[in-house]
Order: sequence, then C-alpha cells, then structure tokens
Amino acid sequence: MPQATKSRISARGRLPRVVCVVGPTASGKTTLSLHLARLFSGEIVNCDARQCYTDFSIGTGKPIGKRGIYEGRRAYMVQGIPHYMMDFLPPFHILSVAEWRKSALRAIKGITARKHLPIVVGGTGLYVKALVDNFVFPKVEAKPHLRAAFEKKSLDELVELLLKLDPAAAEVVDLKNPRRVIRALEVVTFTGKPMKEHRKVGRPVVDAFQIGMKWPRAVLFQRIDHEIEDMIERGWIDEIREIIRKKIPLDAPAMTSIGYRDLCLYIKGEKTLEQAIAACKISVHGYAKRQETWYKRDPRINWARSEDEAVEMVSGWLEKKQEG
Repeated sequence: MPQATKSRISARGRLPRVVCVVGPTASGKTTLSLHLARLFSGEIVNCDARQCYTDFSIGTGKPIGKRGIYEGRRAYMVQGIPHYMMDFLPPFHILSVAEWRKSALRAIKGITARKHLPIVVGGTGLYVKALVDNFVFPKVEAKPHLRAAFEKKSLDELVELLLKLDPAAAEVVDLKNPRRVIRALEVVTFTGKPMKEHRKVGRPVVDAFQIGMKWPRAVLFQRIDHEIEDMIERGWIDEIREIIRKKIPLDAPAMTSIGYRDLCLYIKGEKTLEQAIAACKISVHGYAKRQETWYKRDPRINWARSEDEAVEMVSGWLEKKQEG
C-alpha cells in the first residue's frame, strides 16, 4: 500500500484530476473514499442525491458528521475530512442534475486550487456521468400546468407514458424517480425528440478516474440487509418521527428516499415493523440491481475486489498522470 502523500493535482492548463468513487448502495463507497482522502490529501464532493438533504441522515446512509468550517469554507465534516454538497438542501427542494454539476465543478476547482485531490463519491450515476461527460442539458423550461397534471398520475402510469413516447428513455432516465420521469416527459413532449438526443456530450471539464468496489450479488444483498438493520438500531425510526413532527409531507422530494415511506406506514400503524423492514430490504435490493445495470454500461469504471486493490489502482493512476 502506498505511503500517505499529497497529490499534485494539475499543472496550469490541465483539467482537474478527479477520482470518482461509484457503485451500488452498501458497496463500501464511504469507507473507501475516506481512506483515499487520508492517503492522498483529498476532499470529498457528495454525489448522492439523497444525502444532499438536511433531516434525512440515517436512512440515506449519510456518514456521521456535522456541518462546520474547513479553511474558511462551509463543509460537512466527517472524521476531519471536508464533504461538499452534503447535508445542505431543504427537503422540499429539487436539485437538478445541471445544478448539481455546476456546484460540484465549483467545489472541484476550489479543492484543486488548494492542491488537494477532489474525490466525488456517491451512487447517483447520472450525476457522475453528467460531470465526467459534461452533458449539455436540454433548454426546456418547466411547464407548471403540465407538471401539475403529471403529478396526479402514479409512477407506473408516468413510466408507461414516457416509454410510449420514448422507448429508449430507460437508458438515460431513472424510471424509479418520479421527478426525473416527469422532467423527461416535459422535454420529450415539447421537443418531440427522445431523451438520448438531449444528452449531448460537451468538451471534457475534468480528468476523471472512476473506481468502485465489486461484490457478488448475494454478498451485496447481505451487506444491504445488515446496513438496514444497523440503521434501525441507530435510530432511523426516531429520525422519521422527527421528520413527521416537522410536517415534512410524504410528497416532498426528500421523502422519495427508499425506506422512509415504508417506515412511515409502520409509525402510522399500517404495517408491522417486520413488514416495513422487509419492504425496505426488497426495495433496496431492486435499487442496487438497477444501479449495477447502469454502471455496466460504462466500461471506463475500474472495479476492485478489495480496498487495497482500489487504493493501488488510484495510486497507479495518479503516478501515471504525474509522470505525464
């Protein structure tokens, strides 16, 4: 394993070097990213759409930390490592992919200016792809009346409608996220073009190395189940009771985080705790499978079988870039 070192990020004129720690839920992204940050003088940019929200911590897998100041800048501090784009967004706000990328790039430039290594971490694959491939987003304004009509439909109805209009939408749209599906419907309806045609790739803005931990599916599911049981023990249900006390409604964007609505049904007496936990596990298993399918489409991702192997891969990439 390499000695802890301060990475030389980029010479003048070069793109910022960025390590992206990706992979399905419960695959060990947080642990690996903290280890990499300590070894290579890194700072972390959150790339999980749910960990952005305040009040939603345990159930989203947000690492234990607190908001503070790092070198004069606001950050979410975890074991002394600053995290940006984490625990800052009100539960009612929708963070678009374009907004996330813009803020992430600002954080990356600041980290690079401090001669530290930007480490982008999270399981929201579309965010990472938007950064790495510098997506050019469709310039279609929100249509409030149309959106209101769509919001009255169930997710299944929305997906069915989208796939009728754009059969290939599943390749670029998260069909389990009603907000993303509604946005895709807006774009496809008003442009008459499939979503793939709107996901144009721009000139690179970062020099990225993508790394993830690879687990057999049965082992990954065991890790997920253990993580959910640990969340329950750490007070996930009390967290949801506090969310309810704050009158955050079930249709708030943050409440689409997997498991929160199932446990709300337990709190309301409509499910037993065992039923709610079982439903959470099934939902997260399905989500992990969809994440695996997403990541399989990108051959640029480097998959490691252990944390030591992941560190060696990152170290080798950084050394190669420094020599170049």
